[in-house]
Amino acid sequence: MTNINKTVVILGATGQQGGSVAAALRADGWAVRAVVRDPSGHRARSLSAIGVETFRGDLGDPESLRAAFSDAYGVFSVQPNSGQAGADVTNEDEVRFGTAVADIAERCGVAHLVYSSAVTAGSATGVDHLDTKNRIEAHVRNLDISSTVVRPAAFMELLVTPETGLARGHLSFLVRPDQAMQFIAVRDIGRIVAAVFGSSDRYAGRTMEIAGDALTGKALAEQLTRAAGRPISYSRLPTTLLSQDDVLGKLAALVDDGRLAGNADLDALRAEFPFLLRFDRWLAGPGAGLLDEALRPTDAGTRSGRSVRCSHDPV
Repeated sequence: MTNINKTVVILGATGQQGGSVAAALRADGWAVRAVVRDPSGHRARSLSAIGVETFRGDLGDPESLRAAFSDAYGVFSVQPNSGQAGADVTNEDEVRFGTAVADIAERCGVAHLVYSSAVTAGSATGVDHLDTKNRIEAHVRNLDISSTVVRPAAFMELLVTPETGLARGHLSFLVRPDQAMQFIAVRDIGRIVAAVFGSSDRYAGRTMEIAGDALTGKALAEQLTRAAGRPISYSRLPTTLLSQDDVLGKLAALVDDGRLAGNADLDALRAEFPFLLRFDRWLAGPGAGLLDEALRPTDAGTRSGRSVRCSHDPV
């Protein structure tokens, strides 16, 4: 299908996922409309610079969404959640926002809705900000609208946040040293979503677990060591932290039972989306700047574990 004169509306465009979707759609020739709270803000102006139309709106204001969705071909939906640092939303807010976006897209005659969920969706996890996705997914499937659900693996970007300890030559994360966990570059989420909108008939009704690589804790350390040019060791987050922090403890258990570790068919995904980045290529490309920043000495102190609570980002 041709993308000329077709508009996709993006929620969360000033965040990581939405921003990657906006960039990928623009690269494929789509008209893109981003719903933002403040069109004069720095991130919104950055979107305007790549040809994205910014539209003042708010997830809590249905009228603003109806206006934004008018005459749109597609909508990309991702919501902030209570697991994010600084996110002033409740779990019920997230469900209300996610279902409202889907409802309004249906009523506005949007041809295709893509909802970004979580790799753990499909089962009850006991982690509230993950289980919200089950409720939104179920609502989307019950509507009379063509839709696709993507379930991204943990972001590669999470591994090089300043809190991970890389500045001290060490990485701590949820996976065990000898256990494999799947990851995806945020850039590739955008490219996959753009491919979905570009072949809507092919992807309608599909739920897709998406990832670009699978690595053990030891493999993460090896690849980071090569990319950093200095030794990086690895260990799982301390047992004391996992026992003291209820959410982190549950996330670690979800990695252990495989639900958060990911079960995407990487070979099939790479055949379908040849652009998917493995971790070493990501470190040498889009992740190089983030790695350099994470390696700089900081006064951040001991890792809190907060940045691994959720792979989704604020709107």
